[in-house]
Amino acid sequence: MTIDASPDLALRAAIAARFERLPMSRWHVTVRLIVGAVTFFEAFDQLLIAYALPQMRDEWHLTTSATTWLLTVGSIGMLAGALLSGRLADRIGRVKVIVLCVGLSSLANLALAATTSPDSFMAVRFVQGLAIGGEVPVAATFIAEITRSHRRGRFVLLYELVFPAGLTVGALVAAWVVPLLGWRWMYVIAAVPGVLCVLVQRAVPESPRWLAEHGRDEEAAAVMSRIEAEVGRATGEPLPPVPATPPVGPGRPAGPSGQAADGLRGLFTGRYRRRTLVIGALWFTGYFVNYGITSWLPTIYRNRYDLTLSDALLCSTVTSCAGLLGCLAVALTVDRAGRRRVITVSLTGSAVVLFVLACLGAHTPAQVLVWTSLAAVFLFGSNICLYLYTPELFPTRMRALGSSVGGALNRLGVILGPIVVGMVYAGGRVSLVFAVLGAVALAGAVVAVFGADETAGRALEEVSP
Repeated sequence: MTIDASPDLALRAAIAARFERLPMSRWHVTVRLIVGAVTFFEAFDQLLIAYALPQMRDEWHLTTSATTWLLTVGSIGMLAGALLSGRLADRIGRVKVIVLCVGLSSLANLALAATTSPDSFMAVRFVQGLAIGGEVPVAATFIAEITRSHRRGRFVLLYELVFPAGLTVGALVAAWVVPLLGWRWMYVIAAVPGVLCVLVQRAVPESPRWLAEHGRDEEAAAVMSRIEAEVGRATGEPLPPVPATPPVGPGRPAGPSGQAADGLRGLFTGRYRRRTLVIGALWFTGYFVNYGITSWLPTIYRNRYDLTLSDALLCSTVTSCAGLLGCLAVALTVDRAGRRRVITVSLTGSAVVLFVLACLGAHTPAQVLVWTSLAAVFLFGSNICLYLYTPELFPTRMRALGSSVGGALNRLGVILGPIVVGMVYAGGRVSLVFAVLGAVALAGAVVAVFGADETAGRALEEVSP
């Protein structure tokens, strides 16, 4: 371990200290709303395919295999987008990548509306997946970098609630528009938020932390001064003095050349090696279980318990709404309880609930509804906490890349969870499905107990020098 003595170290420390003294203000809320609107509409786009498929199958006479590919190709694109965007955001800036993603997503929606074959739809759907998968981790990184350590958890997670809200609104709008106007018009409507590109460019400044990290000292100082002026106007009071001791850590892990390690090599150097492995395992296990449950519940209700389609969808919706309550509970308690404890308790709670359901035998739809809804409270809470926790674990020079690795493992869990559940469910023992998911959740809890670092109440530079 070596100490990075580069001349811009003082500026990075000063930027961090200046952020720490800023009170929460209308400026913070405005930026959160603008970036949140981008994330909201990316989530809105994500599930439109599920509501377009019934008409598309009739129009294009799709086989089951082709239908599966139309569903899966978007997730593959999101996995690739998560990995690519992180590296790009660490090189060219957070705001530029956010603008690029929302613009690409909007153009992809227009192209999807104009496609005339399954092959062209899949190609464009992959591109759209790149944009959706790329925007979410970079936006989470940016929001973390403009927030001070005090109550950072609540501020970031209240922003992150826009993603599940976007999923819900997208489902509601699609359920109304697709039967009335057809699936193509749904994608035309989804392209309209592309105008947010202009708003983001004009109203959202680049992260001063990123600017300072890349030696753009004058820009970093100017943007930081502009932010301070906006906060001062919003509060109507003089800003508190800058802390005498800037919140920085002891130094940076160095690579073989003696320079601070960054990129993929940096993620597996020094303290960050363990953090990368731990956070990857938490993302994978959390979303493996989450999507393993939510993607198969309608089918289980319909085929196993002979519920009508409307009742099966209603029961599944109740479970998803229960998960939103878990997200809200975590947002309001994560600063006091701490990230490590919240994730550990949530994953353990979901494992216990799923094991109970497995032991009960899942004999009735009421049992499944009650216990999966309780499991969703824990699972959704754990998973949303990862959007806060991951950017805190990595330094500015590779924060977006670290977050994007988490996003990629998220997508891997999203892809594999439903596949594994489908294989287990094919054996006819629905209780075994919940036992397997409980075991995966328990594995994630064990990783959190023995591998997770606590970051609550600490400046980003203190946690990740």
